[in-house]
Amino acid sequence: MGIGATILTTDRIPTEHEEQRELVRWFRQFHPDVLIFAIPNGGGRSKASAGRLKAEGVVPGIPDLFVPAKGLWIEMKRVKGGALSPEQKAMMQYLESVGYRAIVCKGAEDAKAKISAFFETRNTP
Repeated sequence: MGIGATILTTDRIPTEHEEQRELVRWFRQFHPDVLIFAIPNGGGRSKASAGRLKAEGVVPGIPDLFVPAKGLWIEMKRVKGGALSPEQKAMMQYLESVGYRAIVCKGAEDAKAKISAFFETRNTP
């Protein structure tokens, strides 16, 4: 390889954003009559903005996505490297304790498989 040559690699691990975007695209294609929506609870914010959101009811640990018709909460993580925070673990346990189903998914493919399996148990198309 000469000077200035670039090596292209396909070993890059998609970001959580990319995984979630792929999942939502798939979900809306295969379940067009079932609502799925994101909970924009994370990300960097100024202290003032964080204070306003907290006053409005934002709490740490809320999963990334919700499917209200099925009572399904979905926390997305990267295929490698993603881990639940203590707040996320506690929130997932709380949601399950009050009757919701809460799943943690390592990438879009894992999420598709878990959602499909969950829907099969609920006899949902």
